[in-house]
Amino acid sequence: MSARSRTRLLLMMVTIAVALVYPATAHAYVGPGAGFAVVGSLGIVFITAFLAIGSLVSWPFRAVTRAIRSRKLKGKGEIVRAIVLGLDGLDPVLTKRFMDEGKLPNFTKLAEEGSFKPLLTACPSMSPVAWSTFATGVDASRHNIFDFLDRDMKTYFPILSSTRISNPTRSLKLGGYRIPVGKPSIRLMRKSRPFWAVLDDCYVSSHVLRVPITFPPEKLKNGVQLSAMCVPDLRGTQGSFTMFTTDQERAGSYTGGTLLLVERKGDVVIGELPGPLSPFIEDRSEMTVSWMAEIDRGKERIHFTFGKTEFTVGRREYSDWISIEFAAGLGVKVKGLIKVYVNEIAPHFELYVTPINLDPSSPAMPISYPSMFSQYLAKLQGPYATLGLAEDTWALNERMIDERAFLEQTWLINDEREKMFMNSLEKNKKGFTVCVFDATDRIQHMFMRYLDPENPANRGKDTKEHAGAIEDLYVHMDGLLARTMKYVDDETLLLVVSDHGFKQFKRGINLNTWFLENGYMVPKRDEVGGEAVIGEYLSNVDWSKTRAYQLGLSGIYLNKKGRESKGILSNEEYRALKKEIAEKLEGMIDTETDQVAISAVYDTAEIMNGPYVGKGPDLIIGYNVGYRASWDGAVGKSSPAAIEDNLKSWSGDHCIDHKLVPGVLFSNRKVAAERPGLIDIGPSILELFGVKVPKYMQGRSMFRSEPNSDNAASSQTESDGFEKHEDA
Repeated sequence: MSARSRTRLLLMMVTIAVALVYPATAHAYVGPGAGFAVVGSLGIVFITAFLAIGSLVSWPFRAVTRAIRSRKLKGKGEIVRAIVLGLDGLDPVLTKRFMDEGKLPNFTKLAEEGSFKPLLTACPSMSPVAWSTFATGVDASRHNIFDFLDRDMKTYFPILSSTRISNPTRSLKLGGYRIPVGKPSIRLMRKSRPFWAVLDDCYVSSHVLRVPITFPPEKLKNGVQLSAMCVPDLRGTQGSFTMFTTDQERAGSYTGGTLLLVERKGDVVIGELPGPLSPFIEDRSEMTVSWMAEIDRGKERIHFTFGKTEFTVGRREYSDWISIEFAAGLGVKVKGLIKVYVNEIAPHFELYVTPINLDPSSPAMPISYPSMFSQYLAKLQGPYATLGLAEDTWALNERMIDERAFLEQTWLINDEREKMFMNSLEKNKKGFTVCVFDATDRIQHMFMRYLDPENPANRGKDTKEHAGAIEDLYVHMDGLLARTMKYVDDETLLLVVSDHGFKQFKRGINLNTWFLENGYMVPKRDEVGGEAVIGEYLSNVDWSKTRAYQLGLSGIYLNKKGRESKGILSNEEYRALKKEIAEKLEGMIDTETDQVAISAVYDTAEIMNGPYVGKGPDLIIGYNVGYRASWDGAVGKSSPAAIEDNLKSWSGDHCIDHKLVPGVLFSNRKVAAERPGLIDIGPSILELFGVKVPKYMQGRSMFRSEPNSDNAASSQTESDGFEKHEDA
């Protein structure tokens, strides 16, 4: 290899790895992006080849060693295989309804042969918390994930709870270029060990596919992992769409993406797709890819040129995944994947472009372990979505696409996921396989309004064409279960697991507004006609006078002295204020509807006692059915009213009192526990494999006896979980 080639390889493997680490704002759920770092793929190819050769040579020795150690570490198990079909958000009330109506024959068969029970969710009841509890067998105070967002205690600025991506602190300046020195840091903030790591210690193979909060991927000696929730897009956000239009009236600010005006000349439209910031240019200018659309009006077909790639699609038709390259400088290119969708040709041209996914065949960040696994899947089944929150809910919220386009996108991604899952079931015949499917969550978020004519989100929108979307979703998943059951025999455990259920989201509560009205929060200045306003991400807060604030979807933080950088509350004041706010908020009545808006307020320190309890919210808000943190409140902003209608298409939710939204558990074995919880899944699987359950796990085997309920993650519900709320 020449000196020039070695220099270029070094740049790709070390220097380029730091590119684009700065966080950017996106609202896939709420909050900032994870940040971004580019890793060169050329070195990965060489390293992978070297490791593959070494693996082949050492395989006989490793096999003997593994057999000997496995006997010492692992007792006699009752199963040789465990399969977990994860259906995010599958609701027990709706599941039972559709079963009773005869629409879910495979779920019914599984329930009759084994068990069907509500599954106690985590506290708070949101996906990053719940799936972390599923993985580790502990509550939030032990795995450190309390919400999508955390807060920087020095700056009060929101940060992604699950991942930290940081830039090297040094760089070299060469003319107009800046060369970072050192490596970026990409850290998973979830603490405790997942149960598949315990299986791995005992040489039980694991295939872990798209389980939330697995980015960056963790090492497995005897398995593979593909990351999910919190994998960023190529811009470093949690998912930012781009919309191009010739309609100047649509120009404005939109959440979750960018709308750009383009000029049309005859039947030709030319534009530039914005990408990540350049890692080398001193002013960190945005990299772009040029595109051109040539419109055939008669056939309603559009021929595109995106960079060097040409393709043709019809109006209101998704393209295949399109590979695009951004020139980062110094001969380095960064690859991404997009799909395009033309809403309209005339009178205005409207082009929707999905968030730019990392290309799994050449990922710019680590998304799988081993790294070649994502490439293997891409070779096997073609390009696929890698973004953690791949279904573009905000494009529908902002009406960049309609319900039909959103459903089509979601089902295309679901089909990709099923191919991965079935491949792992074919390959991993002895061991543990889990795959989490997101369509159940995303479609219920966006289509729950169709089940309730009184939901404010119905205003100005279709209420008939897609009224069967949720029923169709459950029926489709019944078919997925049937295809999964083909891989089950007498020595296989099959579990169908959802992390939480679903309810209507009709009204949003902004606690920052309530804090302003009740004197707990003080702005620096009046910004709108003398009215006290708190800006996005807690801007304009006078921290010298503010005692409490809301950030994220789950709770309240108090401005405690010695913890927050500008804290003002002594320990005694802190304890008194916690009690005061909890008493005022619990049972809060929505005066407009005369309904209870907040059913419970939990003192985090009283319901959890793990080492990270102090990093979570001081109070966790148990919103009642129909309510949730408002969109503004979740990102630290005040609103004109403390409680307001939710008008977004996002009309269903689960970030409420965890006792009101249990998930679902199906098992092909009888479940002995009366109230099994997510926290018990890992310990149950370990025990059936003959693996000793680690002492740090709070969960217990649900096949042996009643699991512990002495923790928030498995606290007892007040009903059997199948109660029919008005919104169901």
